[in-house]
Amino acid sequence: MPTITSKGQVTLPKEIRDALGLRPGTEVEFELREGQVILHKRVPVEALRKWQGYLRGRLPADSVDDMMEKLRGERPGESVTDPK
Repeated sequence: MPTITSKGQVTLPKEIRDALGLRPGTEVEFELREGQVILHKRVPVEALRKWQGYLRGRLPADSVDDMMEKLRGERPGESVTDPK
């Protein structure tokens, strides 16, 4: 069982490091919830920003709502053409 060193450090078991993809230098965050410590792998904002706008112009619809409507198809009781 891991123990805390005098510097407040603890070694995470390999199976946990592997499951979370934790490598030397990976940033983590701790959350205290109901007397338990929750460890989260921190995802840098830069990692997400490189994908920002990636699908723009690549989707078969003008918006996510349009795409979802096309994927779901016509709903019962709806008509494709406006009856007016």
